[in-house]
Amino acid sequence: MRKNKIKEMMLNNKPVLNGWLQIPSTVSAEMMSHENWDSLTIDMQHGLIDYNNALPMMQTISSTNVVPLVRVNWNEPGQIMKILDAGCYGIICPMINNRKEAEKFVQACMYPPDGFRSFGPMRGFLYGGSDYPKYANEEVLKFAMIETKEALDKLDEIMTTPGLSGVYIGPADLSIALGEEPGFDKSENTKAYSEICRILDYSKKNNIFSAIHNGTAEYALKMIEKGFNLVTVGSDHRSVITGAKEIVDKIKGSLKRSDNKAY
Repeated sequence: MRKNKIKEMMLNNKPVLNGWLQIPSTVSAEMMSHENWDSLTIDMQHGLIDYNNALPMMQTISSTNVVPLVRVNWNEPGQIMKILDAGCYGIICPMINNRKEAEKFVQACMYPPDGFRSFGPMRGFLYGGSDYPKYANEEVLKFAMIETKEALDKLDEIMTTPGLSGVYIGPADLSIALGEEPGFDKSENTKAYSEICRILDYSKKNNIFSAIHNGTAEYALKMIEKGFNLVTVGSDHRSVITGAKEIVDKIKGSLKRSDNKAY
């Protein structure tokens, strides 16, 4: 089976740079795939992407060395199994609150006897190789999102779930759960930042991977220095918006100054 490159990187203490896809387009997926990300996550929760978009996007990503991941929209076994059969090498599952939910998520990702994933890997054979069923339980990454008050109270029971690869922090929902404004790149005087540090400490104690979503490259570097294994920065649609805004503001701002000088 094709080795999961980013899993090997994390095991060797090399930080993973993960990109985020929310636009349902093979063109944007192709562009991002050629920008030297280690992995790309197709966002089926808050992005505009459904299964019919995700499949060709994964095919596009798979033409490069970038590892395809997916964030599903809920802890629903049918969706998890189907997108794994399509060839993704890792699942990020939102709103995991407790051990029971973590077990349900992990077991949907794994073939018996470790889980209850139904057999029929389809494109998993094409991307992973003919021995995919033998090694898929080990190679496919399973990240539980920690972003609710209940999850914060049950970190140990979630993180000791057999087969769980790691946790993924969604700072926006985490902030809401703590009574703060949603957003990324939380400052050190916020409750969210304190909890982010605590989640990281718990992940290290339980010997699992830790990942976090960031708004800027500068903050992502800070999180790498703190010890996170995987950092996500922005998204494809944020990159488009930011780039376009910078161009428009620069040119229109210059034209406005020129008009003022004319008077």
